[in-house]
Order: sequence, then C-alpha cells, then structure tokens
Amino acid sequence: MIGPDVTAGTELPPTSIRITRADLVRYAGASLDFNPIHWNERVAADVGLPGVVAHGMLTMAVAGRVVTDWLGDPGALVEYGARFVRPVVVPNDEDGALVELTGKVRDVREDGTARVDITAKFDGRAVLGKAVAIVRVPAS
Repeated sequence: MIGPDVTAGTELPPTSIRITRADLVRYAGASLDFNPIHWNERVAADVGLPGVVAHGMLTMAVAGRVVTDWLGDPGALVEYGARFVRPVVVPNDEDGALVELTGKVRDVREDGTARVDITAKFDGRAVLGKAVAIVRVPAS
C-alpha cells in the first residue's frame, strides 16, 4: 500500500509485461471480443494494421498494473482512463509483445486522492495517451 508520504513527483517502480497470442485468446473469451484483427493476420492486414493487435482494453488493463502493483490494493484505484493512440502488435511467437510501463504521481489532493500519470510503451513508442489514474492515499 502506498504511504501517506506520497508526494508529487514520486515515481512508481517501472515494470514490463509481455502480451502473447495466448493472452489475446484468453482476453477474447473473457470479453467476448472475437474481432479477427486480434487473431487473423490477413484480416488485420486488410484493414491496414501492421499485424494482429492486442485488444485496446487489454492494453489499458495491463498498463493499469503499474499502479495497482504499486498500491498493493486494487481497491484504492478510484478512477482510470486513457486514450488509445497506437496498437500493440502481437507477433505469433513465444515472446509476444513487450509493453513497458512507468508511472509518476502528478499531484496529491486535499481530498485524500492522488493523480498518477501512466506511460505505456511498445517498441519505444507510446500506445496510450492521457493515461491517468486517481488513487486513494491512505490516511496517516
């Protein structure tokens, strides 16, 4: 759990998460999103994508882990939003796609919450824009 000493500028421990084609299958089953761009190379190419891509909401959920892992209590996550700016292309191999995650406390508010800005990158480029989490800071 984050402590009451959280201040603006606090950097969360960076983390990296791999997304594989098997993850896409599991996510499709859980979300009922069976869009073929998430499993069929030909369809992905036909719509102008560079390959099979991860579901946007899966990418967003993976990125949120940098905050929930740091919090130690997923229930302390009050609000989370992001924009999808670039897809995560998932190769058909054992390694999958590496998503690199960082976060930084932007401000701590008088209402006992803090704003955390999240950065999610794939191939060195941002995949989410305006990724912001509002978290509850425990009372001292």
